[in-house]
Amino acid sequence: MNNWLRNNKVAMWLLTALRIFIGFKWIEGGWGKLTGGGFDASGFLQGALAQAGGDHPAVQPMWASFLEHFAIPNVGLFNVLVPIGEFAVGLGLILGTFTTFAALMGMVMNFAFLFSGTVSTNPYLIIAEILIVVAALNAGKIGLDRWVIPYLRAHVWGRKNKTVDVIGSTYGKNKAGAA
Repeated sequence: MNNWLRNNKVAMWLLTALRIFIGFKWIEGGWGKLTGGGFDASGFLQGALAQAGGDHPAVQPMWASFLEHFAIPNVGLFNVLVPIGEFAVGLGLILGTFTTFAALMGMVMNFAFLFSGTVSTNPYLIIAEILIVVAALNAGKIGLDRWVIPYLRAHVWGRKNKTVDVIGSTYGKNKAGAA
């Protein structure tokens, strides 16, 4: 299954459709918060904290502690990060730019929503995002990753094409083909 997701052309097309669909879900949520006139996460965070009590709490104590001692006191930070993060994840998935990273950040947000007691579509999105992360570059081949990732590998991260000789030592090749 892993090899199929990473290398198969049919998988590449299916992943493209999946990532664009998920991207629209994320960008729609982010855009609504960015243009809706003052997104405020305090109500959501307070509601999540309220679900931490009782016989069968929807929010576990460790997450409730995070909400109480970090998220709620820094709600202004979350009021900025959530809409921009949702929009950026959606944009990355739709354009196929840094696809794996965008899906991973989408998963982080979906898990945070789940931990806060909101089920909604989060489990479905997490499963789809796991498929995109496992597929790695195949999920972004029909997108800007086709050009962005090779460019970054060659010019930013400094990875050159390497050849392994019979003994196993690695050496780089210059443009003329000599070592």
